[in-house]
Amino acid sequence: MASARLGLVVARFDKQGGVVSEMEDSAREAAQERGAEIAATLVVPGSYDTPLAADRLARRASIDAVVVVGAIVTGDTDHDQVIGQAAADGLRDVALDRDTPVTLGITGPGMSADEAAARVGYGANAVESALSLAAELEDTAEDHT
Repeated sequence: MASARLGLVVARFDKQGGVVSEMEDSAREAAQERGAEIAATLVVPGSYDTPLAADRLARRASIDAVVVVGAIVTGDTDHDQVIGQAAADGLRDVALDRDTPVTLGITGPGMSADEAAARVGYGANAVESALSLAAELEDTAEDHT
């Protein structure tokens, strides 16, 4: 795939402070290393809000794939489980509805603060996945034309 253009969604809510920023930095560095461009970035309040933002980016013809980063740390209730499931389901639906790769770089739920900090590299993983999937799908589309 020629220089891929990525959309980046960043879920800002971060109980620990700094984890999501490091995930975003990790994603940006991975994109730069792979020669991809982050063409648009949307920052949303939290992981629950990511599907709508991902959908808006996936609608753009200039976006080849959407990368989503965020961290869901466990709390005193099962709220983190609900948020994680809703985000994952919503992002899956966007990918299928828009026929655009949308990668889940949201860590958690059920993580401690230390576990979240140890997983900041998931931003880079999400970029790698997005680029690989976009290239594979492009190759598959060319085989059928």
